[in-house]
Amino acid sequence: MEPYSNEVLWIVIVAFIISFILAFGIGANDVANSFATSIGSGVLTLKQACYLATVFEIAGAVLLGYKVSDTIRKGILDVTAYENAEKELMLGMLAALAGCAIWLLIATFLKLPVSTTHSIVGASVGFGLVARGADGIKWKEIITIALSWVISPLMAGIISVVIYMLFYRFILKAKNPFNAGLTALPIIWGVVVFVNVLSITLDGSKLLGMQYLDWWMSLCISVAVAIITIGCVHFFMVPWQRNKILEREPYNIDSKPKTVNTIESGIKESTLTVNTITTSTNSVAQMVKPDESEEKRVNLLFHFIQILAAIFSSFAHGGNDVANAIGPLITVFLIYTEGHVETKAETPIYLLIYGGLGIVVGLWFLGKRVIDTVGFNLTKITPATGVTIESGSAATVLMASKIGVPISTTHCKVGAVALVGWAYGKTAGEKTESVNWKLFSGIVGAWVITLPASGGIAAILMYLFEFLV
Repeated sequence: MEPYSNEVLWIVIVAFIISFILAFGIGANDVANSFATSIGSGVLTLKQACYLATVFEIAGAVLLGYKVSDTIRKGILDVTAYENAEKELMLGMLAALAGCAIWLLIATFLKLPVSTTHSIVGASVGFGLVARGADGIKWKEIITIALSWVISPLMAGIISVVIYMLFYRFILKAKNPFNAGLTALPIIWGVVVFVNVLSITLDGSKLLGMQYLDWWMSLCISVAVAIITIGCVHFFMVPWQRNKILEREPYNIDSKPKTVNTIESGIKESTLTVNTITTSTNSVAQMVKPDESEEKRVNLLFHFIQILAAIFSSFAHGGNDVANAIGPLITVFLIYTEGHVETKAETPIYLLIYGGLGIVVGLWFLGKRVIDTVGFNLTKITPATGVTIESGSAATVLMASKIGVPISTTHCKVGAVALVGWAYGKTAGEKTESVNWKLFSGIVGAWVITLPASGGIAAILMYLFEFLV
């Protein structure tokens, strides 16, 4: 096919439109997962989450999205089967975009946090079976991706539980949890920054010239930035956090609680009536409860940490899931500009930005529906558990993005929410079930039907395209 053929220009235009709609659906359904726990625990408002997502979803898409995009556009289908049939492949990618977008919008309307990765892979397989049958599918890649769907929620859940147990052992159950949390704050920031910088620089985007960095250079850069971060947090953020939290206390938390003898002495010297003395004694007793006060201070400290974790999660999501929106679009666009199916061109950075913008718009307009499901209805989320959920799921997604595996961010987040909710219930000694397993089973059911649903829609659309076009 000749490059820039007017015959297929309409396919390119429609693909751009549907791709934006799909990115919109991803933002409405999936980005909600990145910030649902932060909103559920009361750390962020929906508007604040949207502002943060606007920056970090696009940053993740640009800095990490290239690898997973390559897998979506070249790793699922055998594109060589469409040699001299470029228009058919373009129509197939259009069918995949539409099938995925339709199912995702349906799921969002039903408040179901489904996997967009499931959706786009299922849609790609659906049109591929209609166009070329089983021979046109790279089944080995499909099996690898499918295994990741099972492994990723377990991995995210296990990592999140390990982080939660570390927090529980060394901060929440420390002799002075608030001071322990302040001591750990620089370390937490340093680890998060190290992981993110390493993910950007190690085998980094060719678009930014980072492929020329050796592994030791990436490691040195990441360690240096982490050390600088730890120093800044220790000398500036820790004092600021301490003062900010202490200012919210109704009394000086550093002063020792009054002893019973001191209280009784004060009561004996008082000329107040017996009723007034009783009221005063109860009031003092309430003010000097150390456990309750410590819990409030630690929760306030975790508020700020959870914002960091949510940013980490949003960045990782942008790197992995922007591919779901623009992978097929990239195929259509590069066939149109180069004229053949076996293009080796890099993913254009402006298409990554385009997909990131669509994701952000979707969150702004429809993100609240799925946030309600994940952030409020599945389990009780505290600032401490929210941090562990965000961190564990983000770490899993980030690892997958670096090796180019399009895993489900929804699976990671829901798996982490369920397992951490269960662990929290055990450590808190709650007698009632800490996780809404009925809702969880319903979400898993939606995951199961996602692949055939999106695949079926894409197959029908591909059949219509071949019949009508």
